[in-house]
Amino acid sequence: MTIRNIAPLPQVESIVRAAGPIVRTYHDRTDDIAWKGADDPVTAADRAVNQFLVAALRQAFPGDGILAEESQDDHARLDVERVWCIDPLDGTKEFIARNGEFSIMVGLAVAGEAVLGVVYQPIQDLMYSGIRGVGAWMTTPAGRQTLTVSTIADPASMRLVVSRSHRNPITDALKEALGMTQERISGSVGLKCGLIARGEADLYLHPAPGLKEWDTCAPEAILVGAGGRLTDCWGRPLRYNRPDVARHAGLVASNGRCHEHIIARMAPVLAAAGLEPERAW
Repeated sequence: MTIRNIAPLPQVESIVRAAGPIVRTYHDRTDDIAWKGADDPVTAADRAVNQFLVAALRQAFPGDGILAEESQDDHARLDVERVWCIDPLDGTKEFIARNGEFSIMVGLAVAGEAVLGVVYQPIQDLMYSGIRGVGAWMTTPAGRQTLTVSTIADPASMRLVVSRSHRNPITDALKEALGMTQERISGSVGLKCGLIARGEADLYLHPAPGLKEWDTCAPEAILVGAGGRLTDCWGRPLRYNRPDVARHAGLVASNGRCHEHIIARMAPVLAAAGLEPERAW
């Protein structure tokens, strides 16, 4: 994959940044909350940002497919090679809690692989962006800097980043199996992977179903651009633009220094919990 095969990153960053004022407007209002499931809220902000991003990306890249969390998936995307994966508000519970730990995420998958990602934290005006095989960057009001993952190669010395609202009970057993003692809490998959990309955390485990392609595309491109790795819980690469967009086999994001060792140490814990790769939840 060469940079010429990928959309211009500044153009995508500009589109995602333009969605920030929409989030900030709704952030200052009383919530309009609906529920897609028992533990799956959606707000007016989710819907408004989704509508804006879908329209802007369709106008900018008319030949590409779209997979957006708050849009009906008609599977037309399956007929094209390039697909935009949109999560208009990753961390809706954090948005409702007004703690700032939510983000707008847009990723591009080409031929089933995450190649470009932008994750924007609008309240803090912090943006992560990256291109697979090229690099990753963090942009704040203070400027732009290149991101590089840490060099820590011993799981016991790694800093685990965990979910504020979706902590899985298996996470504690995995943490013990890896001998880890350091932990940091954050919302949004994109923000967790951003912490790893900037070297402030080293590992994120999501040993459960629940994630979708729009949750992982942008974070993966950024993390890989910074030198890290992202796979399912058995070390298999993630594929995009499939009929079933669910991440049934969970997620492991790391600095890449001992990813295979971590996967091997996780296997007995997952098996003891009744989770096997062929069953894939």
